[in-house]
Amino acid sequence: MAQNGGIILLLCATFSVLAMVGAEDPYRFFEWNVTYGDIYPLGVRQQGILINGQFQGLTSTLLQMTTSLSMSITACQNLSSSPGKSGGFELGILASMAGWELRNGVQQRRNSFEDGVYGTTCPIPPGKNFTYILQVKDQIGSFFYFPSLAFHKAAGGFGGIRILSRPRIPVPFPDPAGDYTILIGDCILLFGISDLEGHSGPWRRLPFPDGILINGRGANAASFTVERGKTYRLRISNVGLQNSLNFRIQGHKMTLVEVEGTHTLQTSYSSLDVHVGQSYSVLVTADQAAKDYYIAVSSRFTEKVLTSSAVLHYSNSVSPVSGPLPGGPTTQIDYSLNQARSIRTNLTASGPRPNPQGSYHYGLINITRTIKLGNTAGQVNGKQRYAVNRSIPDQPSGKKMYLDTSVMGADFRAFVEIVFENRESIIQSWHLDGYSFWVVGMNGGVWTPASRNQYNLRDAVSRCTTQVYPKSWTAVYIALDNVGMWNLRTEFWARQYLGQQFYLRVYSPVGSIRDEYPIPKNALLCGRAAGRKTRSL
Repeated sequence: MAQNGGIILLLCATFSVLAMVGAEDPYRFFEWNVTYGDIYPLGVRQQGILINGQFQGLTSTLLQMTTSLSMSITACQNLSSSPGKSGGFELGILASMAGWELRNGVQQRRNSFEDGVYGTTCPIPPGKNFTYILQVKDQIGSFFYFPSLAFHKAAGGFGGIRILSRPRIPVPFPDPAGDYTILIGDCILLFGISDLEGHSGPWRRLPFPDGILINGRGANAASFTVERGKTYRLRISNVGLQNSLNFRIQGHKMTLVEVEGTHTLQTSYSSLDVHVGQSYSVLVTADQAAKDYYIAVSSRFTEKVLTSSAVLHYSNSVSPVSGPLPGGPTTQIDYSLNQARSIRTNLTASGPRPNPQGSYHYGLINITRTIKLGNTAGQVNGKQRYAVNRSIPDQPSGKKMYLDTSVMGADFRAFVEIVFENRESIIQSWHLDGYSFWVVGMNGGVWTPASRNQYNLRDAVSRCTTQVYPKSWTAVYIALDNVGMWNLRTEFWARQYLGQQFYLRVYSPVGSIRDEYPIPKNALLCGRAAGRKTRSL
């Protein structure tokens, strides 16, 4: 049921939250039931996480709202048992619990308690519910959500998020004839959810993926219908575990129009690299002969190239897909790097507000702090672990890696430069919750202060997930205007699970709800907080 446009998600049991939100923005209500179920992603029976009986990528799992409205999500999860095991499957520290990263890219302004990651939101025990109160404040764009605890992400439970502009805010392109969400990602076949425990343990590495899924399906199983002569919007998100993917459509060009909430210069591409955790919006015009065409998705920077396909189906098609799949780049880094540099902000277009996106001159603001982050790998107590700077100083250190809760403090309203350094031979992808940042520069080699001469200080794209190429660096600028404790992590999920993440605690000296909301009244309590009370009702 819908009410005036905000969002309330009910993952199983529904109860009234009107008393809490009656004087706030309007809400829209969803009802979810999260369970296990049989899926056949590559023709092999698997145990997957379903939402209302559906796997990823379907309309029933899509969240759509208008900017500055609200979501309230009552989450009841029924992931309490798995074939061959009693009492739930064991993943990580909390055996049969689940939590949702309900906003991969959606900024939860002033309220990191609702972020949905383990450091700020306790997992939901089996058979229990929890109501998230979220607001998509001053944001537009294409994002996705996923279960955040341990390796639940490998089993599904995710979907697309669309945040639409308000009716009076101009959008820099005509309304498309249709709007499709396309979730792509690598897939590792397991014979049951419980098998994840063995594959994701700290003593083993994930196997090479078995294939690529497009909206939860294998080759040519997903189809998108278009009418000849009309233009469509495709919102493409890489929801996989580790691999960068290339997306292309046989015989068609794609015009990039939006990246994670930023309207971009409308550049035409024949193929597009989508790194893990990233989202893009493109416009595609059905201007070819009336037949079916391949949509191809293939792995990037891998020795063995994985490829999958879907179908762009013309409504008056007279023939099925034919011919070879359209070819794409494989291991070429320069191709991807040059493409990334070509993605720039449309300075004259409006964002969530009427004023142009170029009104904020980030390149003229003085940097108050520089943080260099280096990914590291090593053994701790005889088990494989991954870390960031080993002990979270502002610069990579040579200290011995150890286990700890990693939190880096930062000042509210500081303007920070973060340099991601990647000295390994694999590509990295980094995401920061609660923020978007300007990707001002990226290049090969080692970053030095002189590298700032290469920065784009005029129209760099603002986004929440960025890639760092092998033996390279990427620099971003961030205006720390969102108080809270925000997860900064690799999107290479095995490494995230084994420690390559930390929390950026942005402090305000005022202690006012103007800057940060108090802990929710209904917050789940775990760890050292178990048995305590939140604030009074």
